[in-house]
Amino acid sequence: MDFPTFSLDTSLLEKAKEPEPGITYDLLILGGGPAAMSAAVYAARKMMNLAIITKDFGGQVRETSEVENWLGFQSINAKDLADSFEEHVKSFDIPVRLGTAATEVKKEADTLKVWTADGTIFSSRTLILSTGKRHRPLNVPGEKDLVGRGVAYCATCDAPFFKGKKVVVAGGGNSAFTTAMDLLKVEAEVTLVNFIKGWQSDEALQQRVKQTGKVSLLDYHQVVRIEGKDRVTAVVVKNRESEREEKLDASGVFVEIGLLPNNESVRNLVELNEQGEVIVDCSCQTSVEGLFGAGDVTTVPHKQIVISAGEGAKAALSAYNYLINKSLI
Repeated sequence: MDFPTFSLDTSLLEKAKEPEPGITYDLLILGGGPAAMSAAVYAARKMMNLAIITKDFGGQVRETSEVENWLGFQSINAKDLADSFEEHVKSFDIPVRLGTAATEVKKEADTLKVWTADGTIFSSRTLILSTGKRHRPLNVPGEKDLVGRGVAYCATCDAPFFKGKKVVVAGGGNSAFTTAMDLLKVEAEVTLVNFIKGWQSDEALQQRVKQTGKVSLLDYHQVVRIEGKDRVTAVVVKNRESEREEKLDASGVFVEIGLLPNNESVRNLVELNEQGEVIVDCSCQTSVEGLFGAGDVTTVPHKQIVISAGEGAKAALSAYNYLINKSLI
């Protein structure tokens, strides 16, 4: 099984103009994933004066190999899908600040101000926060180098590529057990590795997995390293009680130890839930007037590409209506 190597392709944006710090935009979009790019397309079609600020383009889409649940395609290369999003955005000649993230957002009167990592300040009447989430990594040797080559973070996206393979799932909560069930559907040989003593998953879900008799459960174990050159070949785990290490042959590792919302820029501004997600209503409005949220960084459930894209479109239309109602556009 071959896993393609992905790297950020910025060639489509090499000639994109930069946002201007000295003007006030109708809309600023923070982020570069499906929610952000969908919002940009809808805002551009409404002739809004907008700009995008993002560290990179593609978001979590670029962390997988194939996407098999994007409407209209039975299967599409993830890099190709992300590139098509990027190309669509570029066709509108939208100013883009690429390579730097927003570090802080403040509300001053009717204006939202955004500080970037290099100290530049941008202003806008509305803002869409679509910075997504990042996977909580294992931070073990081999993980980063083998992303997309056996190291995966989304069973919905990648489970079919491990049909009949030996796979390790790191985690002990609901997401880990759900991933195990997804992998069993493709007849994978699954080992669950739980760092904390005692499984954290709902009892009903645990029973469903255990009753299959097809999943090995290693409680109170730690993934020490992931081995492989061009792809994952083994996972070394350690019994945290005996300190004994064991090498498990594996073609894949699914990391399911949680997600971290990229909320740093608005952490002191908007209301967040206990998980740090930005609370939004059905129109993507946050607790701050004129500031909207879309995609995985928000409280909207079911973190999927198609849902993020829809939320991005909704957020852009909501921002446009806000400006119309305020007679600001």
